[in-house]
This record gives sequence, C-alpha cells and structure tokens, in this order.
Amino acid sequence: MASVTLKNIKKIYPFNGDEGKKAKKAKKAKKGEEPEEKKVNLQVTDKGVVAVQEFNLEIADKEFIVLVGPSGCGKSTTLRMIAGLEDISEGELYIDDRLVNDIVPKDRDIAMVFQNYALYPHMTVYDNLAFALKLRHTPKAEIDKAVKQAAEILDITQYLGRKPKALSGGQRQRVAIGRAIVRNPKVMLMDEPLSNLDAKLRNQMRAEIIKLRERIDTTFIYVTHDQTEAMTLGDRIVIMKDGFIQQIGTPQEVFVHPYNLFVAGFIGSPQMNFFDAKLIKKDGKYAVELDNLTVELSAEKQAALAANEVEEQAITLGVRPEHLSLSDKGIDATIDVGEMMGSSVHLHVTSMGRDVVLVVSTMNMTGAEVSALSTGATVKYTFGGNVCHVFSKETGINLEA
Repeated sequence: MASVTLKNIKKIYPFNGDEGKKAKKAKKAKKGEEPEEKKVNLQVTDKGVVAVQEFNLEIADKEFIVLVGPSGCGKSTTLRMIAGLEDISEGELYIDDRLVNDIVPKDRDIAMVFQNYALYPHMTVYDNLAFALKLRHTPKAEIDKAVKQAAEILDITQYLGRKPKALSGGQRQRVAIGRAIVRNPKVMLMDEPLSNLDAKLRNQMRAEIIKLRERIDTTFIYVTHDQTEAMTLGDRIVIMKDGFIQQIGTPQEVFVHPYNLFVAGFIGSPQMNFFDAKLIKKDGKYAVELDNLTVELSAEKQAALAANEVEEQAITLGVRPEHLSLSDKGIDATIDVGEMMGSSVHLHVTSMGRDVVLVVSTMNMTGAEVSALSTGATVKYTFGGNVCHVFSKETGINLEA
C-alpha cells in the first residue's frame, strides 16, 4: 500500500486563441468594470486559467481522504493529476516516495472508479472484473481467484454471468469498484462514484464503501461535492474552493472549528445561520451581542480568542440550526415554513429581517405543541455560548483559528 504526497501542485489550462484575446482585453479593462461573463472565480494568468492552486497534502498509508467542494473547485482535476490523466503544470507528486510526475498511469499502481461506471457493455461482469488482469498476462487460476474474491466482497457473485445492461445502477457501481480492487492497487481513486444513484442507493453504497475499506488494505482518495459523503467516509476532509484548499481536518474538526465562512456554510445540513453581531468584552470576558441578546462565550472560546488577542469588533456570527433553541426569552421570529422531519421539525423563520433556520426536536413535545409551530406563528429563540462561531467581518476567517 502507499502514502501519497502532493507538493505545491498546480494545474493551469492554457488558453486557446480566442480565450487569450479575451483575457488580454479583460486585463486592459478599466478598474471597476465587470467582465461580460464570469462563470467561476478561478485565477486567470498570462499562461491560462489556474484550476488548482499550490495544493499541498500528505496522505498516510491506508488513509481515507475525501476532496470535497462545489462544482468547478478543482477537486476532480486534482484526482486526475494523481491518476496521471492530467499533466501537472507545477509541483511534485510522490506515491510511496517515488516521484511520478512523468510516470504513465498504468505504471503508477493506482486504480480509478469513475462517476459513469465506465464498464465494457459487451463483456460479462466476470470479464469486466478480469480484464485488467488479463492485460497483465496474469495466470488464469489467479484471475479466477481474484475475481471471485472481489465478487464475494461486493456481493455480486450472482451477477458474474450478466452484462452491464442487465444490472441496476448500484450493481453497476459495485462492478466498477470490483474491477478496481481485483488489481490490488496501492491507491484507490474514486471520482464521485455515487452521484448517479438515488438517495436510498447512495446511503447503501456509502455503507458498502465503509465496509470495503475495512476489508482491503489500500489508500483511498475520494472526490465528492456531497458534504454528507465527505463527513461519513473520510478520515480527513480536504475542502476546496476556486482551486484553493480552504481547510484540512477530520470531519469533527471541520464541523466544530470551521476555518472560515465558506467552510462553515458548506459543511453541515441545513446550512449554518449567519448574523451581523458584535463581539464585546464584559467584565473581562468575551460575549456576543445580537438583537436583544447577550451571550457569554464558553471557556474554550474565551481562551482561543484571548490567545489571538482579539479586540472588540463587529463580527459575522455563525450558529448551526440544530444549536438554536426555542425559548420564552430571546430573539423574535415569525415562522414562514415548518418542515416535519419525524423526530424534528425544520423551522424556516424570518428574524431581524433575514431568513433563519432552526432544527427543533419534537421528541418531548405534545401534538398540540408541534401543531402550534405553524406558518405565521411567532416564536423566540436563543443559543448557548459554546456553539457560537465568531468570524471576522473583513476576512471571513474564524477569529478562534
């Protein structure tokens, strides 16, 4: 198995003739003028569009790393550079301490699972699984053993005689994964492998991938735009935006201590609520002021802010919907929509002139109390000092970081 190291990796897509002319015109444009089209916020240089910026990451042997971010953030491009399907413009890529920038994909000892399965439609499942081994001139007995072992792990033994068109989406994805693991690769690359499946199948396949990870000893690098997949699968998560790494950490770290506003808003469902608030010092302790509410921060947050010598200032305050609670005293809100989710209700309210979401547990509420949370009803809510996230108004960076 293998460690993977990316040092100052950069990917630049050169302009074609027309794009080069447009870029030069944009540079000459007067300050303050908006370009006619702006699809993404990737950096444009004289060499071209920079899709991945100074990407640095050390992946340990057998670690499960998830690259996550919105469409166009550079995560799939990074994965394809590791696979050798994209050239590396700048930087160095090592697999097991071997520089592989100029090594062709077949010699990197990696396997890749694609979003669209990429199965051979004219071959049976057995032949799809065996194909890569046949190309290596592996003995027939070894191929048969490896194929049947992979099929057993993925519970597709009964489909070995079928062709892909006779399989469901989930079954096809299992075959695609099986085709990768029969090779016993050092590194397993997965590019949004569950995005074509419905919600129920995605949940099942997530569980299958977790089980698979426990049964095969390999390093996983997984790309997704779904933060739920990232949080449930990854040992560590790499959150990307516009080609830049925003934060690297365990699922718990990025959820509890988001580095900036982007990470805070991207990780977590429903999305974190953001408020214009003030950070003050009261009797030597930090507190946040929001509307008619003053909340003293927890000891942990006090220590972090004091260590950073943070002054009183206007801030962006972040509080997750599940950390807001209904109260007799607090901030006024009017319910716009109540979404019943079984054990909780998601309240979309208008408060202080903005949309706010609360996740309210119904476990200890009577039917009448739940029914009272209807459109047009007025409520009050509050939050504790241990669940506040305090962000700089100017930089968007967490002031505890």
